[in-house]
Amino acid sequence: MKKAMLLRVGIDKGCGGALAPIFEDGTFEYIPIPKGDPDSSEFRTYSNTIGIGGHLFADYVPKKIKNNPMHYDPEFESFTYGDPTTKRKRLLKLNKEDLLVFYAGLTPFMNNKFDEALYIIGYFSINEIINFNELNKEETEKVSIIYKNNAHIKRNFSYHDLVIVVGDKEKSRLLDKPVLISSRKNNKIGKSYHAVSPEMEELLGIKGSIQRSIQRVIENHENLNNLKKILEI
Repeated sequence: MKKAMLLRVGIDKGCGGALAPIFEDGTFEYIPIPKGDPDSSEFRTYSNTIGIGGHLFADYVPKKIKNNPMHYDPEFESFTYGDPTTKRKRLLKLNKEDLLVFYAGLTPFMNNKFDEALYIIGYFSINEIINFNELNKEETEKVSIIYKNNAHIKRNFSYHDLVIVVGDKEKSRLLDKPVLISSRKNNKIGKSYHAVSPEMEELLGIKGSIQRSIQRVIENHENLNNLKKILEI
């Protein structure tokens, strides 16, 4: 591993209107953002999906989206993450055995033991990076069958600019318990936001706001070793 990239995923207050729960025992739900494509082949909705806490996902999200299909990206079955937006350029700089680390906003559910904050929830040890712009028709059809669990494949839409990161199934996982990486700070006008916590600044060598999905890359050897310890790799 030469580098790691941190990327925010999952439902949030800006996309879906809520945060996923963290429970009193330290476990959590990974709840995807709502999918806006009416032609998607994704059948899972917030109202028909039960989480590890025994509750329907609909219990954690606003009523207006409870029947929406979900955009499971990343997905931790075949371990894929896709993006056709400007983030694709950063994804293409990743290599085999690099880490793609996912973090999400979580809020305490029926407890005051944890803070509403940003937490690392899982990671991929990268096995392959697929750039659909470099595939011919036959290759595209083959890849779309192999990685049919990916949310962007399920959209039944154009694959133009799509990049899919594939994790090593033996070395990638959704964590059992998340790792806190943020703390609250105030900006110049007193508005609160999520920033890298002082502890994580020191351990990982990154700092500043991570409230939005701005990719942060870790390349320093010592920082990478600290990240591996945090993730228990």
